[in-house]
Amino acid sequence: MTVATMEETAFITLTQTAADKLLAIMKEKGLVGTHGLRVFVSGGGCSGLQYGMTFDDNPRAVDTVFEQHGLRVIVDPRSLPYLEGASIDYVDSLMGGGFQIDNPNAISTCGCGQSFRSKEEGGAGGGCSSCR
Repeated sequence: MTVATMEETAFITLTQTAADKLLAIMKEKGLVGTHGLRVFVSGGGCSGLQYGMTFDDNPRAVDTVFEQHGLRVIVDPRSLPYLEGASIDYVDSLMGGGFQIDNPNAISTCGCGQSFRSKEEGGAGGGCSSCR
């Protein structure tokens, strides 16, 4: 497992607002001190790839792990190239709140913002009528 601090590397930027929200959720679920945030990319979604986040207390030896704003962030080696340089924020509005990922590696995203097409895949992005 590669362990780094944000001072050494900036794979993903986690805003203070997002970290605070995640730490509050972890505290509510009794996961403080044992878990980190696993951020990953998997195939699927209407644009080809989709984002995922879960709490994890068992990073694998091949994972990249770093800490930002007091929160441990875990990324697997397959997802890292798709997420490098991305920013995760939490936005709370009258229409509801949620986590938003701003990803410089995405050339197109779905209307819901949960799936994307990367530079490596090329081509036109898909669309989904269910999230517009």
